[in-house]
Amino acid sequence: MSITPFQALACPLDGEPLHVAGNTWRCAAGHSFDIAKQGYVNLLPVQQKRSHDPGDSKAMVAARQRFLDAGHYQPIAEAVSNAVLSHAEVQAVGNPPFSCLDAGCGEGYYLRQLVDAATDTQPLSLMGLDISKWAVLAAAKQDAKQMPLSSWVVGSNAHLPVQTGTLDSVLCMFGFPVVSEFARVLKTEGVLLQVEAGTNHLRELREVIYPTLKPERSTETEVPEGFTHHSRERVSYSLALNGSEEIADLLAMTPHLYRASAEGRARAAALDVLNVTVDVHVAQWRRL
Repeated sequence: MSITPFQALACPLDGEPLHVAGNTWRCAAGHSFDIAKQGYVNLLPVQQKRSHDPGDSKAMVAARQRFLDAGHYQPIAEAVSNAVLSHAEVQAVGNPPFSCLDAGCGEGYYLRQLVDAATDTQPLSLMGLDISKWAVLAAAKQDAKQMPLSSWVVGSNAHLPVQTGTLDSVLCMFGFPVVSEFARVLKTEGVLLQVEAGTNHLRELREVIYPTLKPERSTETEVPEGFTHHSRERVSYSLALNGSEEIADLLAMTPHLYRASAEGRARAAALDVLNVTVDVHVAQWRRL
């Protein structure tokens, strides 16, 4: 399997290319960023932070890791991996590795699933980025158990520390898309893959924690500026959660944890069994 860490990083302070020497990434202006012993690099300067510890907390990352490692979102991961690898297959012979960034990678689940699904004929160059240092730390630790297969970076989607026009694919999994930045870092004909919640996603959980549900908004997404529509796939299935721990982990890894009232969270905590609908859309956009 030919899988390597993505190397075309850019300085978050001046946008110039970064080059690695030993355990440090450095640009021509002398800005330097040390690689942590766990194998990740922090490219989120203080002026790009909106809080002291942005992104998911350590507890949220742990909850997501338990939930995803249990295989509950495996069908989503398979749909994403199949989409990425179908693009990689087209350029596999005689070309550089297919480069893919997971923008908002969390603890790295979807990139690990992509690695597992790849074949020996599909060389990949991978990078996971998240604004949460706890998420990136968890991803790097798991990656290091085998071998470092990806670049793991603490950074912001609003200021991607990636050189312009160097990526074949960008993943945005339930995240915060910054279309202008995604367009900048993608090559012409590169693919942006977005996974977004559908109308019925986790409906049963939402019915427990909220007094009433808001009117459903349209799931039709406008074509992002600089892109053209490529494809759209729906992934929908029923998921049985057994035990209060699994239900608590699901709630903890979603924004609903903070949106729900104390009473709503208490109702969820009292459940031992919950059948929920997973309903997402996998949209692909091609860079013009």
